[in-house]
Amino acid sequence: QVQLVESGGGLVQPGGSLRLSCAASGSTFSISVMGWYRQAPGKQRELVARITRSGSTTYADSVKGRFTISSDNAKSTVDLQMSSLKPEDTAVYYCNTGGLYGLYWGQGTQVTVSS
Repeated sequence: QVQLVESGGGLVQPGGSLRLSCAASGSTFSISVMGWYRQAPGKQRELVARITRSGSTTYADSVKGRFTISSDNAKSTVDLQMSSLKPEDTAVYYCNTGGLYGLYWGQGTQVTVSS
């Protein structure tokens, strides 16, 4: 199994920045991809960004050019640097991993973009 612990959410003004971090523990050797999803009230959970163990990245169109995902395979961590935040980025952000033993999710961290 894999356990995920997220940190870094909070309240930020439009145009501001936040950095989310996620640390994995347990059977981290089994992880092949790490990523971030988000879920806004009344909406489905959606992919924000993901990164493979080899460093290949995928971003949602809505965050391209504003968000950057990075990972440290040795530490089993994945970060999401969010810049130029918009009110529509407000959501609960979830860390996610996929690999040999399936999918795992963090508990979620709230990001609120508001003036």
